[in-house]
Amino acid sequence: MRRWAPWVALVVVVAVALVIGIRDREPKTDAERVQAIAESVACPACSGQSVASSDVAASRNLRADIERRVAAGEGADEIRAAYAARFGDDILLNPPRSGSAALVWIIPVVVVVAAGAGLTLAFRRWRRDW
Repeated sequence: MRRWAPWVALVVVVAVALVIGIRDREPKTDAERVQAIAESVACPACSGQSVASSDVAASRNLRADIERRVAAGEGADEIRAAYAARFGDDILLNPPRSGSAALVWIIPVVVVVAAGAGLTLAFRRWRRDW
């Protein structure tokens, strides 16, 4: 059991960190909601900038539209879906987590797990040979 205690502790720490990292932190005020949505939508006229950080006319118009939609009671997912339908999924800075776009979220996890398993096997062989 002593041999596994550090590994169990590591798993617990990683699990707690993941839970804290993924818990839903929904913005409370309308201004915070507008800012959060604007940060997740790409500027259609800029390269690599969000609507929140860009000051071109297209971004200003989208920010005003986001404000109007938030004031009308639309949810963040609804607003993002409307922009994705209008401009395509490339307008979203965070790719969808379903379909083929889910690979963007899954592949890094698989790589990390495989690397961890490979390191574990390598260390066991090294320890046995030493």
